[in-house]
Amino acid sequence: MKFARFRFVSQLTLVVAAAFLSGCAASLKVYEDGRPITYSRMEAKDDGVVLRHGNGPDSCDALGARDVWVFEHEGSYYMHYDGAGPKGWICIRAKSQNLRDWEKEGPILELGKSGEDDSRSACYGIPVSDGKQWHLFYFGTATATDPPELIPSPPYYTLKARAKSPLGPWKKQKNVVPFRPKPDTYYSATASPGPVLVDPDGGYMQVFSASEGVHSFRRTFGIARTKDLNTAWKIDPNPILPPGEQLENANFYFQKETGTWFLFANHVGIEGGYEHTDAIWVYWTNDFKKWDPRNKAVVLDGKNCTWSHRIIGLPSIVKLGSRLAIFYDGSDSEDLGHMHRDIGLAWLELPLRPPPPPTASNE
Repeated sequence: MKFARFRFVSQLTLVVAAAFLSGCAASLKVYEDGRPITYSRMEAKDDGVVLRHGNGPDSCDALGARDVWVFEHEGSYYMHYDGAGPKGWICIRAKSQNLRDWEKEGPILELGKSGEDDSRSACYGIPVSDGKQWHLFYFGTATATDPPELIPSPPYYTLKARAKSPLGPWKKQKNVVPFRPKPDTYYSATASPGPVLVDPDGGYMQVFSASEGVHSFRRTFGIARTKDLNTAWKIDPNPILPPGEQLENANFYFQKETGTWFLFANHVGIEGGYEHTDAIWVYWTNDFKKWDPRNKAVVLDGKNCTWSHRIIGLPSIVKLGSRLAIFYDGSDSEDLGHMHRDIGLAWLELPLRPPPPPTASNE
């Protein structure tokens, strides 16, 4: 799901190709392992850094801030983000009135006890209401790298807490297991939380991040379904996009005017055998049950980001007037690692207009 954190041995060389589309020159990466690219762009306008790591309560984000989920509640905006601190990676909350200026409020979760599924990380919290109570689906691991980084390591789990308000306090439901990785499936390595939508067939759908593999991963999204948010979910047998697309962390926008679904996602690239989040891509469809991997475009990458030119992390979206706010994480250094990231903001004008079909592809 969240992090591409392994270096792999490769004898191939990264090739940078130049292409022309619609009369405009665009630099295009051709990935060394042949993973798909896109020639299309639906570029966001970057607004720069809005939350920097390092000054959170009790050093909770001393080593980094990343992987955001932004939502509105009673006239204010709240951001959940992964704070990398001395104890590990924990979900932190910040508050804003304008989406640009954020006040850090501190952790909303604690690490679990030794051996529990969230004993080494408890982060990326997504709040959902069923009209009676609030549910938090969050990311947990029982393993992590050595200090001081303490980077969460697979397998990745989807865990749950509940509260009377999206502001907590959150009580973990250790007896509720939404779903877990399953051997010999497209989610054998990771099955971590994603946005929860109303299922047109009744109940709820959660579009979770899935991956398969041991030393090299193939990443995509699956759909889990339930009628009751306090019970286990049933996972669809097939992903919604091919695992070769190398995607993590979905977020959705439905455009009523055109009846179009837009799926925003982290794209994981590879450079010198090292995988890292390198862009936000968007996919679109008029039928949620059918996603064509050819209908995609780059939203934000090193070309149009003003400060982070190699790392572009997980997207979270919020509609504000006639624009769509896109939050992401990045780094102003050349380091491709997972630490010392900050949170940025970019904008797309509404209504969204997919680019014309590409004239070339390596798919």
